[in-house]
Amino acid sequence: MNTPIRIAIGADHAGYALKQALIAHLSARGAEVTDLGTHSEASCDYPEFAHAVCKRIQDGSAALGILVCGTGIGMSMAANKHPGIRAAACSDTYSARLTRMHNNANVLCIGARVVGEGLACDLADAFLDAEFEGGKHQRRIDLITAIEQGRY
Repeated sequence: MNTPIRIAIGADHAGYALKQALIAHLSARGAEVTDLGTHSEASCDYPEFAHAVCKRIQDGSAALGILVCGTGIGMSMAANKHPGIRAAACSDTYSARLTRMHNNANVLCIGARVVGEGLACDLADAFLDAEFEGGKHQRRIDLITAIEQGRY
């Protein structure tokens, strides 16, 4: 029996509706989804939700994260400030798949004002179904970690 993947998800007001659709999609595919907000379309600050999702990945209570804002860019910027987080804003399935395979990304950021619901679900599937290839890519991840830790 496979253990369901644990995913932390968060969004700001611009991404709220798409987050709700993604939660339904991810749950239907058997993922264990933790919704860290926002819980309405009232104006809010996206870094708070990026922080909440990244903390879940850092403490091991989630394997991967998905963040949604207007463009995905703000969320990716905020998420990438957290040690050990490799967040990528993607709007095509090729990038969503390759960011896991080559960059070992652990957070997918999606722009609700950039992609529709169907594509967002495809992005999530491509991201979740891909696996890190390691090899020469691990060397590059190690360099990113060294930069993050001030050792490079």
